[in-house]
Amino acid sequence: MADAAGPRVPDSIADFRALAHSRLASFPRIAVADDPGIRRAAVVLGVVDTGGALAVIVIKRAYRGRNAGQWGLPGGRVEADETVPEAAARELHEELGLTARPADILGALDDFPAASGFAITPVVAILGDMSALRPSEDEVHSVHLVDLHRLAADDTPHWVHRETGAETVPGGGLLQMRLTPDMTIHAPTGAMLWQFREIVLLGRPPAQARVADFLQPDWTHH
Repeated sequence: MADAAGPRVPDSIADFRALAHSRLASFPRIAVADDPGIRRAAVVLGVVDTGGALAVIVIKRAYRGRNAGQWGLPGGRVEADETVPEAAARELHEELGLTARPADILGALDDFPAASGFAITPVVAILGDMSALRPSEDEVHSVHLVDLHRLAADDTPHWVHRETGAETVPGGGLLQMRLTPDMTIHAPTGAMLWQFREIVLLGRPPAQARVADFLQPDWTHH
């Protein structure tokens, strides 16, 4: 495998495993401290082989309940008797029917302190058997595969003024991850995808890829 220090997008699951393991092992992740008002959640940045390229799974939530119709990552609340990886794997199976084995969980990125009161931990995993995909109709409207090359492209992240929507400098407003003409994802999910891109795919310095202060649209505050 090529040197893990520089920007590159892996082209095989074995390549991704080695690259992600190396970069996440040296990543000084920031965790949200325990507090009586903090609720914990875990989501899965699940990477799959589509047969020609690697992709990460993104879902659109069912048009009911919490976060109705919003873009998201498979995941949900961490129960009192669970670790974060256990919760991430359970939620993945409940929502999509897929399995994340302990050996295929490669690490985690920064907790995201969402405006809803949840501290969300993004867990990076390899998902090998997509034949078991069975989205839960109660929780998932649709499942999408985002090519890692598209996620890493220069024109994917955009920053816009919160009120006017005008383009602004990086970090100067709302982040929009423009992945397809009809898929624009904001924080929290957009922030986690952005940090995954910056740290795992592009190998940016951690100090340049923190997300805790990213703005969220008002409609995500619940």
